[in-house]
Amino acid sequence: MNLLTWLVDVFNSHWVLPGGQTLLIREVVGNVFGLASALGGMRRRVWAWPVGIIGNVLLLTVFLGSILNPEHELPSLLGQAGRQIMFITVAIYGWVRWRQASSGGGQVTPTWAPWSARIGIVLVMVIGTVALTPLFRLLGSWEPVWADAWTFVGSLMATYGMAKGWTEFWLIWIAVDVVGVPLLFSSGFYATGFMYVFYGVFTAIGFVVWARAHRGDKPQIDPLLPAPQVQRPEDA
Repeated sequence: MNLLTWLVDVFNSHWVLPGGQTLLIREVVGNVFGLASALGGMRRRVWAWPVGIIGNVLLLTVFLGSILNPEHELPSLLGQAGRQIMFITVAIYGWVRWRQASSGGGQVTPTWAPWSARIGIVLVMVIGTVALTPLFRLLGSWEPVWADAWTFVGSLMATYGMAKGWTEFWLIWIAVDVVGVPLLFSSGFYATGFMYVFYGVFTAIGFVVWARAHRGDKPQIDPLLPAPQVQRPEDA
């Protein structure tokens, strides 16, 4: 058995959960890459984008449900599948922007989105959800279809906001998770659902980190590492 065949067999394998539900290995692996990408995004590292793309490709195969394993049946979540393609497209844009920002040895600088952009994001999310819901229902998406449309449009706005360096993109992710988690659990995508629960907490932390960096409060070291000991005058 060559390496490629072995990888395909592993990615096609699954765990059987209580109640007879199955958990695809590639769904777990795809979400691990997604988590790593989110961590890199919080730390404003360029590598967050290509790592995220790998996770998106894996999750795309999960939501399409029949690419690597035609015998495995999953409910249709066209919005979830479509947003993986959207993620890859927007990630290329974000990757280019962040590489340009880091070309001089720096990082993308978090900023607050202008009010015009904030209003535009809200309008796009509401109008986009209303417009895509009938289309997703026609194509056979899982109920409630509006939730599938909401997570698709919200994910687009969040990823675009991250590429632009807008701190508010973390808040958009929270709005996506609030709707997306129940949808994923009800449709049987448990690994992605549990990962999105964790994302909800993680995005709140990311928002605080980016907000501090925007105010100029960010430390001179990596915020995820222990703070250095400061020598007091009496200790000198």
